[in-house]
Formats: sequence, C-alpha cells, structure tokens
Amino acid sequence: MSDTLAHTPLTAWHAEQHAKLVDFAGWEMPIQYSSIVTEHVMTRTTVGLFDVSHMGRFRITGTDALRGLERIATRRIDTLKSGRIRYSLVTNEQGGTLDDVLIYHLLGIDAEPFYYLVVNASNRQKIWNWLQRHWQGWDIQLQDQTLQTAMIAVQGPRALSIAGPLLAQASLAEMPYFSGQVVERGGAPLIVSRTGYTGEDGVELIAPAGQAASLWRQLHAAAVAQGGGAVGLGARDTLRLEAALPLYGHELSEEITPIQAGLDFAVDLEGRGFLGHDALAQAAADPQLPRRIGLRLEGKRVPRQHYTVLGNGEAVGEITSGTFSPTLQCPLAMGYVRQEYARPGTVVQVDLRGRAIDATIVKLPFYRRTP
Repeated sequence: MSDTLAHTPLTAWHAEQHAKLVDFAGWEMPIQYSSIVTEHVMTRTTVGLFDVSHMGRFRITGTDALRGLERIATRRIDTLKSGRIRYSLVTNEQGGTLDDVLIYHLLGIDAEPFYYLVVNASNRQKIWNWLQRHWQGWDIQLQDQTLQTAMIAVQGPRALSIAGPLLAQASLAEMPYFSGQVVERGGAPLIVSRTGYTGEDGVELIAPAGQAASLWRQLHAAAVAQGGGAVGLGARDTLRLEAALPLYGHELSEEITPIQAGLDFAVDLEGRGFLGHDALAQAAADPQLPRRIGLRLEGKRVPRQHYTVLGNGEAVGEITSGTFSPTLQCPLAMGYVRQEYARPGTVVQVDLRGRAIDATIVKLPFYRRTP
C-alpha cells in the first residue's frame, strides 16, 4: 500500500492479522480477514467487529450550532433531545444529496452539551467545506476529530453481551436505538451509541486514537470467545445491502434526491428553510423521477452497478448495488427505475452483459432481523 494513504489507529493490528488491505476513500482499510461470506454470516449469527475509523467525525459547539444544523440538515434538529441521534441528509440547493449523516446531541463528561456529525469518508472534505461556507460569520466552533479518534462498530445478536461488560457505565441494554452518551474511560471521553450499518443490533464507539488499540483488542478477545471476530468492508457492504441501507456513490449522489431514494422519513419539509428545501418539495410531487427499488433475481448471476434494468424490452432503470445474498441465498440488487415499474411484484429484466435475466421488484428491506 502507498504511504500516501491514511491509516487508522488499528491499521497495524489489521496487518498483523494478514487482512487484505485496500484503498478505500484514501484510507488503507481491511476488505476481509478470512472470507466475505464467513464474516457476513458471523455478524448475522454471533458478532462482528468493524474498524470504521475512516468515517469523518466533526464536533460542533457554539451559540449558533443548532441554527447551523437546521440550515444544512433535511431533518429537524430542534427537536433532537440530548442523548439522541438522528439520521439526516445534507443536500445542495438543487436537492441533490451531498451526504447522508448521523447527527448526535450529547453531553460531555464535563456536562457541557455539544453536537457531533458523522459523515462518509469520501465526503469528509466536501462536507467540511460546505459547513465552512454556509456557517461563515456564525458563532459555531467546528472541529474535525477524525484523525484524533477511532470509530469501532460492534454488530450482531451478541454485540451487547460482548461490549456490555467492557462498558458497564454505559448500561447498553437500557439505551434505546439511536441514542448515545459520553462516558469516561481511562480519563478520556468515549462516545457510545446504539447505532450501526448492518441491519443487526449493536453499538458504535468513538474513542481517542491512543486508546483505540487497547479497546479493540479487548472487544476482539470477547468476540472470539463467543464465536465472532473482526469483519472487513466487504461483508459490511453485503450486510448493508441485505438491510437495504443506501451507500453514498451507489444509491446516493449529488444527482439523486433523498425523495427518489425513498428516504422521505428523513426529509422534514414543513415550516423549514434548509438548503435544498424547495427543490425537494418539487421532487416529492414529480411523478417522472425514478425511484429506488429492490430486486430479487433468478439464478446465481450477480448484477453490478450500472447494469440496465429492462421493462417490456426497453431500458427503464439502472442497478446501483448488487450481491449474492449469503442470508437469503439468491442474487439481490438495488437500483432506480421509472415509477410505473417500481411497484413490488412487478417483473422486469436485468441486462447481465447481453443476457436478460428475470427479476422481481420486492419490498425493502430484503432482510429484517428478528427482535
């Protein structure tokens, strides 16, 4: 790997484990340790441990912090209570998606309130520039903590049982989903949240970089003891696809609105004036815009991004993500099609390199965990 790539505080551990390391958004990241299928199934059945330190992390304070977030977020933030987390989009003036983000509202270990923004690695600089541009002159202190911290995700049916004893002060089992808190560990703040990107229960931890390796090793030992282990970005992608979670650069882009992506729940239009508001109001009423759909294919061949979706012999859409589902044992895909083809149960075809394969539009998500 090139020395120009960024390294997480856990890169040395990944190398020790002979993980396959790749360039992901300028970071040297593990794509897999054993096999993608093995790590996928492990997360669904026991517990998987993910290094997601490449995600961008911004701390936001100041008297105008709430005003600033209300200006750039599609979701209401003025109703976000302390200790809660909200999924939102950041859109441009045309309604295109700049990123999908998590916004935390927390109390520090000093009892001082702050907001925290987690963004996609590939969009970190873009969102930083967007915030600087639109918050200029406001009383907002914006701090990029990405390189000073690490982010670890513990996901799967046994996630709480392995993380709980190491984070007893957080009382994980009592934390609602999409909640968070700051606890003290080793004299430093540790952000604990009930969030994830796999379709499973779990927690995500944001720790000082200097404490990351120790925390990871403890979590890994506990995971291995329960039949789990480390998981790379390969299985993270197949897990999120089964759960129908959109990925920036695939289901989301500056050419795609959150409305098209089926993320209406994360767009609060009434009584607000965020950037992109008017364009999204128009998109919500436009019957011509393609919509995100799920596809279940016949056979074993896997559709890939940019493959054409056909309806009555003509192109009606495009695949954005595809995989062979380890859980459902069939090819699955997400994509965008014209609205008249978006109804679940509709049969279309996918052009797999010149061969039209039957596929059925299905309701998303493909996979939903048992409570």
